[in-house]
Amino acid sequence: MAFLTQRIRFLLEYQPFWQVILVVSAAFIMYLATTSEPYPVPSSDNDKFNHALAFLQLTIVTRLAWPGLSRLWIAPGLLAFGVAIEVVQAQLPYRTFAVADILADAAGIAIGLLPFPDFIRRRKANDKPWQGSDRNG
Repeated sequence: MAFLTQRIRFLLEYQPFWQVILVVSAAFIMYLATTSEPYPVPSSDNDKFNHALAFLQLTIVTRLAWPGLSRLWIAPGLLAFGVAIEVVQAQLPYRTFAVADILADAAGIAIGLLPFPDFIRRRKANDKPWQGSDRNG
């Protein structure tokens, strides 16, 4: 069990992995937000729930990718991404701009910024999990 715990902790703290996941997630969310095709993934019938869930995921992945990044940078950055999606959708004939979608994005971001004890924690700049760590786990 200790080996599994160690591997999970390593994965949670391996920032390059989460940075790639963030880029892939953002690209996928942009695709889903701009496609005219039916969604290729399961989703809720409630569009606002989909928005909140997508931005909750983006927030958590951002926190894993850059654990030292302040919430004062994360929230506006992700909210700007949500607004950008709505602006792009306003230009598409089969989509519309919706303030309610931005509010749902903000709700997902707010939930994602809640404290997660011992799940996402700030590390010292020289504390790299792939170079070894003196933490017990």
